Amino acid sequence: METVIGIAAGILTSVSMLPQLIKILKEKDVANISPYMISILLTGVALWVVYGLMLKEWPIILSNAFSVFVNATLLVCYFLFRERT
Repeated sequence: METVIGIAAGILTSVSMLPQLIKILKEKDVANISPYMISILLTGVALWVVYGLMLKEWPIILSNAFSVFVNATLLVCYFLFRERT
């Protein structure tokens, strides 16, 4: 049961930023996202990947690696689509 809960939690937290990413890619508008928040979240999920690797726990590794990808993409989008003043 613990594994099922862990996998469900990993999937839900991993896909949580997908709607934001899809919206940004469609609208090319990043005015309402914080690069600091994305950077902090990206650091946190990257550390979860390292932790998962240390424990050899694939649910932790895979779900957080996906989160790293999504959040890194969001951060790249921020720098590509931000308005320069």
